[in-house]
Amino acid sequence: MTTLTQDYQITWEKLPDDYKLPDDPVDNINQPALAAALTESLQLAGKISANALTTTNYGICATLNNKMVIKAPDWAFIAKINVSREEVIRSYTPQLQGEIPVIVMEFVSDTQETEYSIKATYPPGKWFFYERILKVPNYIIFEPDSGSLEMYRLQTTEQYILQEPDENQRYWIAEINLYLGVSQGTRENRTGKWLRWWDEQGNLLPWGTELAEQERQRTEQERQRAEQERQRAERLAAQLRAAGIEPEV
Repeated sequence: MTTLTQDYQITWEKLPDDYKLPDDPVDNINQPALAAALTESLQLAGKISANALTTTNYGICATLNNKMVIKAPDWAFIAKINVSREEVIRSYTPQLQGEIPVIVMEFVSDTQETEYSIKATYPPGKWFFYERILKVPNYIIFEPDSGSLEMYRLQTTEQYILQEPDENQRYWIAEINLYLGVSQGTRENRTGKWLRWWDEQGNLLPWGTELAEQERQRTEQERQRAEQERQRAERLAAQLRAAGIEPEV
């Protein structure tokens, strides 16, 4: 498949097996934890189908004028791939191997503001690549320290427009029928601001640790109810014996 945008001829080609991917470390220790938390709550809520793909610092490819471009968003959600997972171990090429990502996220970690780069010449900046080449419908920029969240939605003009949050300071992601917002929390020894999902009814999609705590509390409540019932039965038995009646066992 070939398309044209700006001065680029875009083709969707598989990454060559001998292509050497950059071995850059993540920019910030918080990035893997933030990404893992987003994926885990979706998995636990049954929101990731068997042919969906979530990625973290993983190359998404396009070929521009016969030159390969690879960007690795901090987190991305691809609703459907049409190849086996073995074929996308190293990288993913939209259109060829499945659908365009419905969301890409960047977690701000430096002062260069590369997340906002609209550089159109080769190699293009992140913003330009997501907006004009991939045409990803939702672009999220999150600043973990301050909790600042920006959501950009691709319009019919093929430009990103900054969205306003709802009254709960959340953003609706139509493609997955969930809200995205920010909440304070503690996970993996990190206490701070986290990106979280909420369903249409406003229910928070929990992490595994939160589900475990909910189960612990439920078990404790059941234990307390059982203990209260035992004590009530003992008091009743004592009252019957005081009245000269032997309670039935």
